[in-house]
Amino acid sequence: MRYIALLCTLLCLISCNRSPEPDITPGPARIVRLSDSEIKGLDPQKISDLSSLRVAADQFEGLTRLNANGEAEPGLAKDWTISSDGLSWTFRLRENLRFSDGTSFDALLFPALLKRLRAEKTAAAAKALFGNILSVRSDRANVVTVTLASPDPALPALLAHPAMSAIPLHRIRKTGDKWTSDRPMVTSGPYRLTGWKLNDHARLERNPEWHDAAAPTATIIWKPMDDSLSAMRLFLSGGADIAADYPASRHQWLKDNHPAIAHSMPYLGSYYFAFNTRNPPFDDHRVRTALSMAVEREWIADKVIGIGNIPAWGLLPPGLIGNAPVKPEWADWPREQRVQKARTLLAAAGYGPNNPLRFEIRFNSSAEHRRVSVAMAAMWQPLGVEASLFNSEAALHFAALRRHEFALSRSGWIADLPTPENFLLVHQNANGAGNYSGYDNTDYNRILAMAIAEPDPRKRQHLMRQAEAQLIADMPVLPLYFYVTRSLVAKRIAGWKDNISNVHPSRTLRIRLQ
Repeated sequence: MRYIALLCTLLCLISCNRSPEPDITPGPARIVRLSDSEIKGLDPQKISDLSSLRVAADQFEGLTRLNANGEAEPGLAKDWTISSDGLSWTFRLRENLRFSDGTSFDALLFPALLKRLRAEKTAAAAKALFGNILSVRSDRANVVTVTLASPDPALPALLAHPAMSAIPLHRIRKTGDKWTSDRPMVTSGPYRLTGWKLNDHARLERNPEWHDAAAPTATIIWKPMDDSLSAMRLFLSGGADIAADYPASRHQWLKDNHPAIAHSMPYLGSYYFAFNTRNPPFDDHRVRTALSMAVEREWIADKVIGIGNIPAWGLLPPGLIGNAPVKPEWADWPREQRVQKARTLLAAAGYGPNNPLRFEIRFNSSAEHRRVSVAMAAMWQPLGVEASLFNSEAALHFAALRRHEFALSRSGWIADLPTPENFLLVHQNANGAGNYSGYDNTDYNRILAMAIAEPDPRKRQHLMRQAEAQLIADMPVLPLYFYVTRSLVAKRIAGWKDNISNVHPSRTLRIRLQ
């Protein structure tokens, strides 16, 4: 009995001294957000995946930041001015800036941030995004001057990227990469990390030293959920306030049964197939155009995908530089007229009943990609085209594209920044292996170079549209539709604004008063 009593006492002591598990469910001062994958890292200069970048944006702020509409606004800088040639930007910092540990910083930090970003040891995933920046200087304690190689009206959006946010170099000099192990982590934005349980959750609490008014919600919980169906179920059961995705197959059911919580919005992404223009048959512009003419984009977007995607004839999503999309002249022809013209083009290229066009459609394993490939093959049958299918997992698929081992292949682009050049620069020989189609047109390169060198935003956009029109006339890629984002947002959450960049900072969200 004595041993039993001793054992009970020990168990009681262990139980009494154990810290209670922190609550990670929605609460009156706590928002729970579901991301589609686990955080891959905490250093803003060493991450590239979307889940990590979202958590970093909650904790770190740069000269600028993105607001609820996904637009750049003053961050650590209170304002900025631009030189007449668009090459020099001067940012004035706010007063008395401090990291979350109370350490003050000024303009001298920012040249050091760029130096670290570009250092080989850092291996920054986003390094190339900042290639247009020639220098960052701090001649005065509260002034940062950024000098560019070519004008860039989207510089404020670029500087809002977490890779150029203020990170605690004083901690890095002292501890090296171990600085991300600090709890709470030292940050410059509205929140700071106070706990991270791998594959379970990350807890963010308000940064008491942040320059702005305190964020509306005291605690943000980020939970990884790589299965969108499980995420949807947890959300619907009340276990989360926001889900970053839901299954495409549940889109219509959610719209019918929960229209107030299901959000679907056009995104900064284009879905297309790339022709290998280096080799026959797709080195012939007539063949590429004929196949494009026979594709029913509206039917694919509505019936095959069915989640509100917008059919695409060009690469630039609506809303990026105006809502009037680029279309070839035949885009609005009746189907029979397009099919007849396609037959004529194929015949002129030497293809017909006695010499049918045969090729393989390559795609990475996905039910969506397979359905689209099957649909296109069926649409080409009236032309006498024989298209077979080949699928492989994503790593093998994109390795084959980089080696140019394909005829027609599933591809696409999700922009790093809301700029037209982010879509258009991909399709140049200067992009190397990333230019999957092998497209090389001197007129396209010339127009795009003129656009990038143009400081006037309106003239710049006009030239970008010209470059896109040239690309679509040459048809090295076959655009099908623009991506959409899918999100679930609880009715108790206010401040969520659908936007093309799919940016929703936690500092802009609040819990509605009951």
